[in-house]
Amino acid sequence: MKTSKKITSIGVIGCGYWGPNLIRNLRQSSECQLKTVCDKDQQRLDHMRRLYPDVRTTGRYEDLLEDPELDAVVVATPVRFHYEMAKAALEAGKHTFIEKPMARTGAEAEELIELAERKGLVVMVGHTFLFSPAVRRMKEIIDAGDIGELQYISARRLNLGLFQKDINVAWDLAPHDISIILHLLEEQPVSVSRQGNCHVTRSIEDVTMMYLNFRNNRCAFIQNSWLDPKKVRQMTVVGSQRMIVYDDTEPLEKLKIYDARVEVPPHYDTFAEFTYSYHYGDAYIPYVKQDEPLKLECQHFLECIRGECAPIAGGKLGLQVVRILEAAGDSLRQKGTAVALGGVAVRINGAPVGNGNGNGNGNGNGGGNGNGNGNGHSDKGNGHETSPVAAPGRDLIKA
Repeated sequence: MKTSKKITSIGVIGCGYWGPNLIRNLRQSSECQLKTVCDKDQQRLDHMRRLYPDVRTTGRYEDLLEDPELDAVVVATPVRFHYEMAKAALEAGKHTFIEKPMARTGAEAEELIELAERKGLVVMVGHTFLFSPAVRRMKEIIDAGDIGELQYISARRLNLGLFQKDINVAWDLAPHDISIILHLLEEQPVSVSRQGNCHVTRSIEDVTMMYLNFRNNRCAFIQNSWLDPKKVRQMTVVGSQRMIVYDDTEPLEKLKIYDARVEVPPHYDTFAEFTYSYHYGDAYIPYVKQDEPLKLECQHFLECIRGECAPIAGGKLGLQVVRILEAAGDSLRQKGTAVALGGVAVRINGAPVGNGNGNGNGNGNGGGNGNGNGNGHSDKGNGHETSPVAAPGRDLIKA
């Protein structure tokens, strides 16, 4: 005999840029009741009321916290409100979903994690690409050893705009790729560096390059730009046997696997016998089931609330991403010097650097500042806030 699942009652704070997408998916779910949406912009609330006449609207987020029938709250506001609103929701006994990035600082993220654990509540961060069927398929291929030993990852997330006035392009775009890279490698970087330039708005980088240095001679590069004529959402994963190209702009063929590699002769007696050989095999496109990542993310949040599983993108992953962004901001202020995740700058002087990767490489590119990213903000009165410089001692918490 089947038992019916408890319907989860949810409220959403933020009906601007990203909030309506969350509202749409939650409204369509049979496993939850979207009870209330909140925004300070009355025009946005009027629009939501026209779309969903049976959903209550309010301009006070306190109304959601004071509702005893509400089980969970989604915070889809500018990042400067994430900590304040998420903390209030957790203190009110509500399971909480926070859009990325989780908070402005690692200290804020840590406090939210500790509060959720103390209250026995779910806290989840909106790293939507972890629910992409293409990313999940890529993870399966890597874990199965089909590409051999993973060597490095290169990510590019570029477009023309949308220019922000008080956050840089790395805080706007890099969290997506950072979360994917951490998911694929299942470890945190040893050090981070970043460089960037401001071309349009003074003191706000619109072009950045981030370098994540991992153990065992592995690394990742993340390029972000608001000054590119073409929208690019591409990641290349290079293995010792094969290579994967993930292109999220492709409607159907998002993954392509290339049977390509460089082979070094195992034995040779003279330098003349030492020759590289380049293997070019077939390329193939693995099957990827089409499904909306945000829909899967909302379903997962509901499953976590019911106690069926632990969050894939939980608070500890959100904390990891924020700390990497903080360290990258420190690197920019130190002219691209690699910054260890313990808060110590890695000196680059041509000598091997003892950063634990076994190859003596601690340098890289860097740029960025400690700004927040405003997801789900209203069309009016939106904005972002520069986050404080992080304090030393940002060792990553294992997820």
